[in-house]
Amino acid sequence: MKDLLCDEFQNTVSELLIRHQSVLDVLSKLQESSSRINRSVTKSVTSCGCIEVNAKKRIIPENISIMELKKYTESHLNGELCPKCLEIIEAEIGRTLFYLAALCNHMDINLYDVFIKEHKKLLTLRYFNFT
Repeated sequence: MKDLLCDEFQNTVSELLIRHQSVLDVLSKLQESSSRINRSVTKSVTSCGCIEVNAKKRIIPENISIMELKKYTESHLNGELCPKCLEIIEAEIGRTLFYLAALCNHMDINLYDVFIKEHKKLLTLRYFNFT
């Protein structure tokens, strides 16, 4: 079922992508949409204030295992997105997914297959993936 949803999304993108048919246009729009996500999160902090960033140097003890490393890291985010900021960020992520699917279409890549391959890699490498 999940693969059908992903394939249907990718097919819909193929049908609806009209103005930006060139792979160069798609690449630039993908980059732009990624930047818009960054800007939307930033505005949630600096304009709305629904979330805040409290970042400082991480103090990580020596001689810990990779599996213990997660205990000493954090997102540096405090608060919760307000409904308006959440809506904006979700829309920007959706736009990014649109152009990602468009790029996959141009390259004859199945987006669901990419998800599956990445998921298998993550399951195989686990903590050694370093993401």
